[in-house]
Amino acid sequence: MSQAKPGDTVLMHYTGTLADGSTFDSSQGRDPLEFTVGSGQIIPGLDKAISGMSVGETKTVTVAPDEAYGDRDPARQQAVPRDQIPDHIPTDPGTQLQVQTPEGQTMPVTVASSTDEEVMLDANHPLAGQDLTFNVELVEIK
Repeated sequence: MSQAKPGDTVLMHYTGTLADGSTFDSSQGRDPLEFTVGSGQIIPGLDKAISGMSVGETKTVTVAPDEAYGDRDPARQQAVPRDQIPDHIPTDPGTQLQVQTPEGQTMPVTVASSTDEEVMLDANHPLAGQDLTFNVELVEIK
């Protein structure tokens, strides 16, 4: 039976959970995820875990932050004076917004906190700094 190797296009079902057991993503009820092993299309720790798997094989793998979305970086947070944010923009903590960098690029941010004086925006990936556990099943090697 063949095993997945770098360069192979594979299909897998997965469920991703956090340390508290909550699910942050899953392919259940959808088509399997299709990607090329070793291409950088998925997080490195999960990509490495798929290499060597056979069709029908299941595996549970825990991926540390350095092989996923990295550690939380305090430099990726910025306080913005409240008066610089238009009134129609929601600033409730947890709200995801898009901001434009001085270079004109669009970047997703999350409102970390909000006071009458300032809004703290966080550009870290929402899963940064967390161990991610995946239950995976290799469905097909194309």
